[in-house]
Amino acid sequence: MHLPLLLPTDAERVRSVLAAAHSMTVVTDGQRTEIRHLDGTDPLGRLHLHPAEPGGRAEHRPAIRLEFTDVAPTPVRDRVRARVTLVGRLLTPFAAYADEGSGSTCMEFGRAVLETADGARSYVGLDELDAARVDPLAPYEAGMLTHLLDDHAELVTLLLRLVRPRPAANPGAGSAVLRALPLAMDRYGITLRLEERRGHHDVRIPFPSPLDDVEQSGAQIQALFSAARRSSHRNTLPA
Repeated sequence: MHLPLLLPTDAERVRSVLAAAHSMTVVTDGQRTEIRHLDGTDPLGRLHLHPAEPGGRAEHRPAIRLEFTDVAPTPVRDRVRARVTLVGRLLTPFAAYADEGSGSTCMEFGRAVLETADGARSYVGLDELDAARVDPLAPYEAGMLTHLLDDHAELVTLLLRLVRPRPAANPGAGSAVLRALPLAMDRYGITLRLEERRGHHDVRIPFPSPLDDVEQSGAQIQALFSAARRSSHRNTLPA
């Protein structure tokens, strides 16, 4: 019997994308502004979201759209993992992040849109966003994945022992795995991208239990490596 696979909720994913963002695009008054030095500081710390005013009293305010792109830190094919868009109206002038000042912006929240790499689109409300927690690994994920790949690539291959082989729809037609790379990591597990001659697919390897703190990540990752070493199944890359 297999336990259900745990995944972040859409609201948690939106919060985590924002918390780890190093840049965003601001669209207001017909102008696009690229803000490139968020430095992993959650923009919600200086962007205060408010529910829609009754009777649409903010309709005369300028519309604003904030766009974030979640890009894999490793050199996988199709590196864009998700896109997040916040739409609303300005209640106060937009604070110039470019000035790196302490100003903040108030925004009437319209909607948050999460678009994933598989083409799915979901909408997240303000109550959901407020209640969601940032994944504890989000600010550290990029460094953890690049360290795993750059310094311990053999362990990525080892993790393939925990991956169930995918039946080939057309054996011999480019379905063999040529390369496995870490694509993502969150409190529930690690995702690997298995690149084939024609296309790729992603596999999820869950941690023994969800993490509550980044300090727990070392033990959970080592538990996966230990389980892989004990596994008799081998789903290795071609020699």
